[in-house]
Amino acid sequence: MTSIASVTLEVADPAAADRFYSAAFGLGDRLRLRASEEPTSGFRGFTLSLVVSQPADVDALLDAAVQAGATTLKPAAKSLWGYGGVVQAPDGTIWQLASSSKKNTGPATRQVDEFVLLLGVEDVKASKQFYVEHGLPVGKSFGSKYVEFAAEGAVKLALYKRRGLAKVAGVSPDGTGSHRLAIGSDAGPFTDPDGFAWTTASESASV
Repeated sequence: MTSIASVTLEVADPAAADRFYSAAFGLGDRLRLRASEEPTSGFRGFTLSLVVSQPADVDALLDAAVQAGATTLKPAAKSLWGYGGVVQAPDGTIWQLASSSKKNTGPATRQVDEFVLLLGVEDVKASKQFYVEHGLPVGKSFGSKYVEFAAEGAVKLALYKRRGLAKVAGVSPDGTGSHRLAIGSDAGPFTDPDGFAWTTASESASV
């Protein structure tokens, strides 16, 4: 069974990005950084999601991110599914901060329960089949709209229609150039139908 050990963001200034992520989220080895000058513009086709236990934790992470230099794309608010908000890091990566709970049960913390990579894809069914063939068992599937994989690992993977994911993030779906993302796993190097690059975990470099 394939598992994802880390996500590597390709950034223009790894030292600055490291300062931001250390102050905002403190994700350790699950998030890695490496220098890249690959051209990219607009929506890069993915978001990263931090799932926490209660609204106060969402607020704590969102406040820390904004104080460290992030831009708010969607202020934290209640919704049908829970509570959450969206920010964009100085390097351009979009982060969703979310809790399925609408009520606080204790003091705020910045503990992250799940770290989820959501890929915006053109054809969810085709990408789902591609990843099943690469060793990722399906956990949840909602037809051609959303798929969540059940593989164990430091990072969870889910697929969303690209336009739908951009709407959730609060940005235009338009974008060109590099995804500036590498997914480190035990599945070996490959590139998926939407151009997302997977590497062996040992190839992912941290700052």
